[in-house]
Amino acid sequence: MLIRPRRNRANNTIREMVKETVLRPSNLVFPLFLVDGEGIKVEVASLPGNYRWSLDLLLNEIKECIELGIKSFVLFPAVDELLKDSLGSYGYSNDNFYLKAIKKIKKTFPEIVLISDIAMDPYNSDGHDGLVENGKILNDETLPILGKMAVAQAEHGIDIVGPSDMMDGRVAYIRESLDKAGFTNVAIMSYTAKYASAFYGPFRDALDSAPKAGDKKSYQMDPANSTEALREAELDTIEGADYLMIKPALNYLDIIQLLKQNSDLPIAAYHVSGECAMLAAACEKGWLDFEKAMPETLLSIKRAGADVILTYFAKDYAKMYKSGKI
Repeated sequence: MLIRPRRNRANNTIREMVKETVLRPSNLVFPLFLVDGEGIKVEVASLPGNYRWSLDLLLNEIKECIELGIKSFVLFPAVDELLKDSLGSYGYSNDNFYLKAIKKIKKTFPEIVLISDIAMDPYNSDGHDGLVENGKILNDETLPILGKMAVAQAEHGIDIVGPSDMMDGRVAYIRESLDKAGFTNVAIMSYTAKYASAFYGPFRDALDSAPKAGDKKSYQMDPANSTEALREAELDTIEGADYLMIKPALNYLDIIQLLKQNSDLPIAAYHVSGECAMLAAACEKGWLDFEKAMPETLLSIKRAGADVILTYFAKDYAKMYKSGKI
């Protein structure tokens, strides 16, 4: 045999030399759940190893992550039901603990990148990402609310806003709102292809943000569709997005690759709570080896074309990377 591919796998040094895909902690974003109060650290039962944090303890967690090489975070608020209304007005209120936390985190760790969530569901008494009227999600009427949220977050120091609502035209509306307010340097990481997935359950448990009635299929994408993602990507690009995100990641590796091949923008992928919970459960049962399965899983998302990966395993991966196990 003249051609023996195994020669390029002969030992670890050779394998490292010809490795096609490299995943570093700098490619990862760690999602964090924030609650109002002090001294609070409560594990999310359906997402082991992840917690609801009060700001005082969250600052320590962020410090630990920075030391491990994780410097990008996406922050989600768990809001008391008493603060929610049909207009989601707490989302841009000066009293919002989420906004105050953004300011404190950025003051304490100015070197990190802090990504927000923009949608009505954390603040909406209906549990939907948009304004609800007679059981319908109103698109255009939602946009001014999202714009106010984006400006309020920018005023408190957010680096990148993350509209996750899937309303038509929201990227353009948010970009215009930010620019008019003088925040031309605040970037937009658009949830471009966010599918109506069954894998969001643990996340909704963490934030108590499930819809009170109906579902999100009229605005989140149909899992059967892929070409539609190209249309969404084209619109978001024209409207001023700086990143295009696919959510979920593992069941949509083909969509990650599709957008990577058809866009010059950085591609982000959200390795969502249900995907992480499945792996964690299998490892807890002893059916899989976490230190082998978890890095392989994240590497597959990177190999598919994701430049940025949002994952609840970011800290675990960074620990292994720093110790030389990866």
